[in-house]
Amino acid sequence: MSQKIKLGFAPTRRNIFSADAAIEFANLTRDRLDEMQVDYVDIQDINSDGLLYDDDGMQKITRKFKDAEIDGLFLANENFGTEYECARLAKQFDVPVLLWGPKDEVPAADGSRLRDTQCGLFAIGKVLRRFQIPFTYLVNVDLSDPEFERGVRDFIKVCNIVKTFKNTRILQVGPRPFDFWSTMVNEGELLERFNISLSPIPLPELIKEIRQLQVNNDTAIDQTIEKLVSLAKTEITEESLRMIATLKVALTNKMKEYGCNAGVIQCWTALQDEIGILPYASESLLQDEGTPVTCETDIHGVISELLIEAATLGDEKAIFADVNCRHPEEKNGELLQHLGVFPFSTAKNQPVLPKTHFVFDYPGSVAFEAKDGNYTLCRFDGDNGQYSLLLGNAQTCAGPYEQGTYLWLKFANLNRFETKLVYGPYIHHIAAVRSDVVPVLYEACKYLGITPDFYDPIEEDVQAYLRGDITSIVKEH
Repeated sequence: MSQKIKLGFAPTRRNIFSADAAIEFANLTRDRLDEMQVDYVDIQDINSDGLLYDDDGMQKITRKFKDAEIDGLFLANENFGTEYECARLAKQFDVPVLLWGPKDEVPAADGSRLRDTQCGLFAIGKVLRRFQIPFTYLVNVDLSDPEFERGVRDFIKVCNIVKTFKNTRILQVGPRPFDFWSTMVNEGELLERFNISLSPIPLPELIKEIRQLQVNNDTAIDQTIEKLVSLAKTEITEESLRMIATLKVALTNKMKEYGCNAGVIQCWTALQDEIGILPYASESLLQDEGTPVTCETDIHGVISELLIEAATLGDEKAIFADVNCRHPEEKNGELLQHLGVFPFSTAKNQPVLPKTHFVFDYPGSVAFEAKDGNYTLCRFDGDNGQYSLLLGNAQTCAGPYEQGTYLWLKFANLNRFETKLVYGPYIHHIAAVRSDVVPVLYEACKYLGITPDFYDPIEEDVQAYLRGDITSIVKEH
């Protein structure tokens, strides 16, 4: 996992049930988390049981978890559990909450039971609702069941999505191009509702950074040139190659200066008048480094990239594409293409830095077909005060050669997808990763305050996956 998430582990018990059995199962849960190499903060030092069951313990656990800056809370119900302490603890944090308890044992010969864990799960769920705490439920399975590991790992991905979303700051280089009314956003609303902030800078500030790097002959430029040459077949001049590298370093510096984890840029045409290249190859390098930058100042678009990459814990890099045109032969086929903003790591064959772009008569673009596979697509967007996340899957298919960066995808029903984009609130820009992360994006929406929106009727399948009833929505659907 390339991105780390820290869980606060709070196993709980209730006094009228066996404390020894609860301690035993809490320790077994710890062993399983250790085996899975989960990063968690424990509470064994809080009391002699290492369990949550009273106010004093809850307050100590709160302080410990806050000091550790946990990204998610794992409430493990090891017997019936103390539902109000679970809710009081969860209320102290603005992080995703995972609720689970191990299956109860077979009753003793006299009919007695030690834990009644499942019964307590119902109580905890109700009280979490009373406290208005959104939570994720991992069904009542044994530690050894595959559903347990899958559920915990998916929850960690959900935590990463939420952490990324709530800590996003975007470098905005220049205003949106005049003609692109579709990419306008409500900056104040993004901050007020989601804690997403923009760091706008004018193009001249970026140009000044580029000129300063040139004067200093910064060593990072030569290192970036070496990387570009190792990744792509270059058909451009040494001067253009150097400017691509310089722009990449300048954008990196500006994102660090303003504390940003992503960026957007007015990619044409004022930039070309100043530095003579398009920014796409520079952006592709940044994409591979986990700091996506999108064109045409598409702020909602780069948020989509951050979300979908976070759903893979950063293991997969997102392509950012225009939904362009229908396949000439495949009824449900569609072209995803872009000016050049696909990460180099997503290329099926060696990327090319062509002499000029196929639309603009400037160097600085990238050309290749993306890798085959099953893709998850998503688009965060909104208007009129309502925000949603478009979600779904599609499989690559063969299609004609295209210029720039591209791939052909086959949808279950292209008309449904197309209609969703037209009716909105979405536009023709979309993020995609070569991984099935629809369920974790769907689950994350409850913590983000946005509405999940499927372009295929798969919500029941997604819920079945999250319950552990099926292993993959792609295979089952």
